[in-house]
Amino acid sequence: MKMKHFLLLAAMVMMTISAKAISYEEAKDNALFLSDKMAYELELTDDQYEAVYEINLDYIMCLNSPDDLFGECWERRNDNLRDVLSTWQYEKYLEIEYFYRPVKWEDDAWAFLVFTHYSRDLFFFAAPKAFTAYIGANPRPPHFYADRIPHKPAASGHHHGPTPHATNPGAPNPGALNHNPGAPNMTPNNKPATPNTVPNKNKPATPNNGNKPATPNNNNRPTPPNTGTRPAGNPGGHGGPGGPGGGGPGGRR
Repeated sequence: MKMKHFLLLAAMVMMTISAKAISYEEAKDNALFLSDKMAYELELTDDQYEAVYEINLDYIMCLNSPDDLFGECWERRNDNLRDVLSTWQYEKYLEIEYFYRPVKWEDDAWAFLVFTHYSRDLFFFAAPKAFTAYIGANPRPPHFYADRIPHKPAASGHHHGPTPHATNPGAPNPGALNHNPGAPNMTPNNKPATPNTVPNKNKPATPNNGNKPATPNNNNRPTPPNTGTRPAGNPGGHGGPGGPGGGGPGGRR
């Protein structure tokens, strides 16, 4: 009887755990959405983006009960992210709650905090190659990425200004970080062209190039005042038609 009771209790526990576990497809989608936003806000390189996706997927697939939220899986995630991210990136990561503690248990369901800050159809980048190549079956041990990221940015990048544009990739295509044409471009080679500073090139024509209104002919000037025939109401000289009264070409933006 005791054995039957034990087996029944074990089965109930397993059913409860299974009900709380996140499916593989759901884990992939949530890991992709979270990693995409981390890539944008932390200005990740391609290599960092690949590693961050793997780390996030490992963590999400570890969640079988609320006790797992900030246990061994969470600590392992932080250890690996510390190796992947540069110093300023990791410090910023710690300050952003929906990155640092991305999941919570609420109303008997998993809740991803990043969805409270970003629309669900908003993606900045194409999916990393790991989205189709890494299944996350064997979570990486702590510090697995310590010697696997060839480049870590030393200082903050430059893309603080672009406004995100909502794009829905459907089934995301694996690709490099900057291969989504709807996403802000983070590479410096695509900056707007600088203004042309070469003298006399593409500038508006100067006044002495033949387009200046002709100087009034002395023979057509009004008769001096002592003749008594000077036109009334024109005290300013040659301000009539043909004089330089209109504005020239507008300045460059």
